[in-house]
Amino acid sequence: MSVQTWTWILVGITFALYFGIAIWARAGSTKDFYVAGGGVSPLANGMATAADWMSAASFISMAGIISFTGYDGSVYLMGWTGGYVLLALLLAPYLRKFGKFTVPDFIGDRYYSNTARTVAVICALLVSFTYVAGQMRGVGVVFSRFLEVDINLGVAIGMAIVLVFAFLGGMKGITYTQVAQYCVLIFAFMVPAFFISMQMTGNIIPQLGMGGSVEGGELLLDKLDRLHTELGFKEYTDGSKSTWDVFAITLALMVGTAGLPHVIVRFFTVPKVKDARKSAGLALLFIAILYTTAPAIAVFARTNLIETVRDTEYAEVPAWFKNWEDSGLIAWTDKNGDGKIQYVAGGAIVGKKPIFNEARGTYGERTISNAATDSPNELYVDRDIMVLANPEIAKLPNWVIALVAAGGLAAALSTAAGLLLVISTSISHDLIKKQIKPDMSEKGELWAARIAILGAIIVAGYFGMNPPGFVAAVVALAFGLAAASFFPAIILGIFDKRMNKQGAIAGMIVGITLMLFYMIRYKTGLIGGFDPRPASEWWFGTSPEGFGTIAMLVNVIVSVVVSRLTPAPPQHVQEIVENIRIPSGAGEAHSH
Repeated sequence: MSVQTWTWILVGITFALYFGIAIWARAGSTKDFYVAGGGVSPLANGMATAADWMSAASFISMAGIISFTGYDGSVYLMGWTGGYVLLALLLAPYLRKFGKFTVPDFIGDRYYSNTARTVAVICALLVSFTYVAGQMRGVGVVFSRFLEVDINLGVAIGMAIVLVFAFLGGMKGITYTQVAQYCVLIFAFMVPAFFISMQMTGNIIPQLGMGGSVEGGELLLDKLDRLHTELGFKEYTDGSKSTWDVFAITLALMVGTAGLPHVIVRFFTVPKVKDARKSAGLALLFIAILYTTAPAIAVFARTNLIETVRDTEYAEVPAWFKNWEDSGLIAWTDKNGDGKIQYVAGGAIVGKKPIFNEARGTYGERTISNAATDSPNELYVDRDIMVLANPEIAKLPNWVIALVAAGGLAAALSTAAGLLLVISTSISHDLIKKQIKPDMSEKGELWAARIAILGAIIVAGYFGMNPPGFVAAVVALAFGLAAASFFPAIILGIFDKRMNKQGAIAGMIVGITLMLFYMIRYKTGLIGGFDPRPASEWWFGTSPEGFGTIAMLVNVIVSVVVSRLTPAPPQHVQEIVENIRIPSGAGEAHSH
């Protein structure tokens, strides 16, 4: 059977499963809708957290980034997994004990202020919309290649699907669909990795295969270093980032993870505080399976890609190359007129606009602008296709190629659903119920949440169809925003009794404003000139992806200084903070 037929079958089966679960787990109350009734087991919650967390960025883009940047890409692995350690130890148990539905709810009550709650809602919306834009784009990329539809139509299909299971079941529907999606995405990620590892190194375990040797006895990584230097790239295993920038990006991703509203809310869905800690540990284990495999997939895909396209006659390229060319995500332009693909270091094309060939009815060669004419490189490869194209490049069976498409969709849709729920609860619970209309009935609140989801999906779909120019790094930037705004307010709220509303509000506003300014100036160039500013102008040599660390430190300093210069929080709030940190059951032990 063809790849397309297999894709329709596997995507159809997995989607039928998701819809079935959404209908079975319909939400009857706001508690069901917001926190799945608070009765999810740690095992199911660990799987759901892992699926919620491993987005299109983890599944589709991360191995792609590593395969192009080599050693430098390891910051994503360290930062995104390290954040879970922080979550499990510092945040999850305490937030669970506080017992609020959402992050703005915690901030509003801990800082006894609706202004603080509103600032937190705005931050949650900024983080979630920045993040969800990347997910919808991921859905569009997968649909456009495997179902052979336009990218925008792919985004629209994705919007309709997420709407059904988020609208019907809220957190309850999303939790159980995410358990299914975790199983699909991990199976889809690992199966091709086993196949390719066996094919290239004779070792079925990809993590070991990556350090193994290939035909001729050469180590795989040595071979990739050699191929890289022959083509004029820096050695794959050699890093170019400064130690400070590696540290800054890793820390920003770690504290960003620990401050992400759609991940934190998962710890309210378990019955007890102990279960929150357990599910964070299990989530880390489930995530590690994919994260330790990603560098291996990056190495396999990079080696296969170079060996397949280097000095190949364009007329003889394999079918997978033409398929991806039609989606506009690979482009070749014959600069020296020899009919061969010349893949070396340097820009092949500038701008992402493929030229539409009227005669063939497909996308083909892209325009070269003056900036790329000096470079001899003739091949443009979009990083986001490395994981999806990998099984095709390695000539794996068609059902494996289709399975990866189903896995990519599961990853993007599960995270999009979690983010849309955060957006809707922020609006319906934290803005409308808590501030505008406190006497609202439970049924009214449920309807408000559903209408908010509908609005959020329309906005997310718009961003997916018209992505900001920096969509590849958009996820890392969402983490920077979470690190700069939420993390200090939550951590100081738990561990600093003297922290008051004035400090928290000032810190969040300064932190997120600083991060937004830096992101816009150095990623889009909209402030201070029209080109994104070069790396030589970065503050303290910190990349936009790592700037969340600096913005977070500024937030902490502002919060602490302002809180010490203004009145202490009321006595009952200080008692709550004292009480949060006493382990459940410790109080009874003393009373006997």
